[in-house]
Amino acid sequence: MSPQATAGPAVLRAAIGTYPRTRALKEGGVTSPLLRLDFADIPVISRAFAPMVRELRFDVSEMAIATFLQARAAGRPLVLLPVVLAARFQQSALLCRRESDIRSPADLAGRRIGVRAYSQTTGMWLRGIIAEEGGPRPEESQWITFEDAHVAGIADPPFAERAKPGREMLAMLREGALDAVIVGNDMPADPALRTVFPDPQAAAEAFWQRHRLVPVNHMLTVTRELAEQRPELVVELVRMARAAAAPVPADGHGAPPASRAALRPVVELALRYMAAQAMLPRPLTVDEVWDGLPPEIE
Repeated sequence: MSPQATAGPAVLRAAIGTYPRTRALKEGGVTSPLLRLDFADIPVISRAFAPMVRELRFDVSEMAIATFLQARAAGRPLVLLPVVLAARFQQSALLCRRESDIRSPADLAGRRIGVRAYSQTTGMWLRGIIAEEGGPRPEESQWITFEDAHVAGIADPPFAERAKPGREMLAMLREGALDAVIVGNDMPADPALRTVFPDPQAAAEAFWQRHRLVPVNHMLTVTRELAEQRPELVVELVRMARAAAAPVPADGHGAPPASRAALRPVVELALRYMAAQAMLPRPLTVDEVWDGLPPEIE
């Protein structure tokens, strides 16, 4: 929509995945007299990120935090909202073959590691965790990617290379062309594969003890035009998203942070990891990350 005042509720084109925290928002359990969300049919929500960043195709879009930070550094007119849609520990997403001689992340130096895109948020968190736990720095491994970044103009670093067209990441792992891979939220049910972390749950708890946070994968964004011209709709959108998430039980480490202040440690750590991994075209401050957010939103 063009975010102008209209008779009746404003209609915002939205791209948001379906999770326990968004189900009420998408299925009519949370409504508003000010706005209505027209949800695009996108079965794999990550496919909405590039159209949002490159074309501003939606008024409201879920977005991976690494994608947004790259977009902000590149000057794209998007605004981040303090609404977490997906957060999880990442250690179970790093896989190798069951018979591999890799016994821990420390063994990944010089290895060929596959990841959908170097810019993938799960990869960003895992590279930072690997380095923290005594494993190789990103440039000490060889990263094999399969897609470009969602943000146009963001190039892979020199220690990453593109797989040949038509190659498939898990097939390359099984045949030995890759030593390890980083998957997303969907873990393959394959007894021939195992996690690189010997005990992912223990590694996740160690991360929690170090940082006292759960890594955030996806948040909510809007166009800068909407935030500037109709800030009251953005305020209402945040209210609705928080209301939809409120009844969802928290995990063992509590509900995800739901304010700029509470999210500060997450943003700071993501920025530090991304700078160390050559993922940002320029440095960013935390204040820049929240630029454009209506002041009424905490």
